[in-house]
Amino acid sequence: MTKKSSVLPLFAASMLMITGCATPKIDWDSRTGSYSFDTAVTDFGPPDRQAKLSDGSTVAEWLMRRGYTTVSPASYYGRCHGVICGPQFPPMIETRTPDAFLRLTFGPDNKLAAWKKIAR
Repeated sequence: MTKKSSVLPLFAASMLMITGCATPKIDWDSRTGSYSFDTAVTDFGPPDRQAKLSDGSTVAEWLMRRGYTTVSPASYYGRCHGVICGPQFPPMIETRTPDAFLRLTFGPDNKLAAWKKIAR
């Protein structure tokens, strides 16, 4: 087996892994008027929140990405006084990202009327 032919399977496998991780973006504007609530439930499962409005519309939200918290040490430049130099442990900084939701509004005909991505 030549060196060139032994690299080909490795290259093909790595390309499959890279393309397998790519998630296509959904064009919600093109789905307006044709995408139904039933199809949304089939695609995403039952919504996390749902409300029926007085005009017969349905507003539903799906959790698309859970927020997370990261904690990291703050940079600390203390002053030394004699043999004592600042605190023994640096202060920590906590950073939080919100949960990401997809809010879909379906008209009385059960078809997508509006969509919005929200974070909270």
